[in-house]
Amino acid sequence: MHKSCGKHHGKFLSIRVRCPENKYWRWLLKGLLVFIAVVLFVFLVIYLALRPHKPRFFVQDAVIRKWNVTGDGTLTSVLQFTIISRNPNGRIGVYYDRISAYASYMTQQITPDTPLTPFYQGYNDANIIAPVLYGSSVPLAPVVAEHLRAEQQSGVLSVNLKIGGKIRWKVGTWTSRYYHLNVDCFAIMGFTSCCNGDQLPLEEGTRCDVSV
Repeated sequence: MHKSCGKHHGKFLSIRVRCPENKYWRWLLKGLLVFIAVVLFVFLVIYLALRPHKPRFFVQDAVIRKWNVTGDGTLTSVLQFTIISRNPNGRIGVYYDRISAYASYMTQQITPDTPLTPFYQGYNDANIIAPVLYGSSVPLAPVVAEHLRAEQQSGVLSVNLKIGGKIRWKVGTWTSRYYHLNVDCFAIMGFTSCCNGDQLPLEEGTRCDVSV
């Protein structure tokens, strides 16, 4: 007796023979859905267990090495910063890739981008980032030049240090994709010289705003 899938047999009209392949596809689909659900659950458990926190940055020191605002509205400067970067995660490391820094005043960039050395930050680790930013005859907007002259006369300079780049999270042997890092540090420093001729900052330990 020959059986055809999906057709009634000649003698037994009330019996409908089903293709066995349909059962296999149903089991395969169910298995795939269960596998996806298990993977998503594992990722959720790992995330809740690790709870990654974004890095923290603090201004430890900020010094003016050179400063000259010309009459035609250009700025030549050398600014040195000491920044503390901390990884608050106890089970997650951080790769800092392609990072750079520049200084800005009243939203205008007053130094070119300066590349920084990439590094890896371990669990609960801290690193020192010490960028020296050089600006040579940078053209300023008239209102920016006016405010910078006024701040120099008052002996106080307030600038923003911007750090940008890409980071990757590391958990065990697994490394994540790239995430954009944006750091905004507000620093206040003075034009008053000390005994060694260096410029002294007026405020230290300022926490930076970080977004990932």
